[in-house]
Amino acid sequence: MHRRARSAEAKVRRAEDLLDAARTLATERGGVRHLTLANVAEVAGLHPSAIRRYFESKEELLLELAERGWNQWRDAIAAELAGAHDRTPAELATAMARTLAALPLFCDLLTHVPLSLEGEVEIERARHFKTSSFAAHDDIVDTLTAAGDLTTDQVQDLVTAAIALTANLWQTSHPTPTLAKLYAEHPRWGHAALDFAPRLTRLLQATAAGLGRL
Repeated sequence: MHRRARSAEAKVRRAEDLLDAARTLATERGGVRHLTLANVAEVAGLHPSAIRRYFESKEELLLELAERGWNQWRDAIAAELAGAHDRTPAELATAMARTLAALPLFCDLLTHVPLSLEGEVEIERARHFKTSSFAAHDDIVDTLTAAGDLTTDQVQDLVTAAIALTANLWQTSHPTPTLAKLYAEHPRWGHAALDFAPRLTRLLQATAAGLGRL
């Protein structure tokens, strides 16, 4: 039994090593789109053939990071708004933008989750992700509703807008080397490489203000 427990602990540690390696590579190489299982395994100190003992695919590994990202955002929102009861819609929007911008990997993954990650894993893994992420979503909605002047329905719409805006703006504000070179050659196109946090904040504030008047 002790051997089995040690083996389970070692598997958990190895899985965490792989997740840490993916985080490091995503930061160093400009996003998760550049990751492969081979380079994740190399950074984690594993042979590429061994990685499937822990994750069936790159999509499953990244979906785990996205699931943790939802929980991190939930916890950040709770800490940001702890004890608050009278925040304006603009203040709620600012809190959402600030906490999202502090989670760059999660912002990146929000683009990939609906495009490829959750649809390319086994159904039970997708079910687990949905259960966890929706629970975090509902906690975020409850925290925002309790902290300010928007109704639950309005907050749900604001969270939906935040996710959609983040998924798009993060990618356009972090262009590939090819696009960065193109923007340098054609500055009038460079507006696409926007400053993520200020733009997200302004757009969420405007959305929150509009929802508050409905």
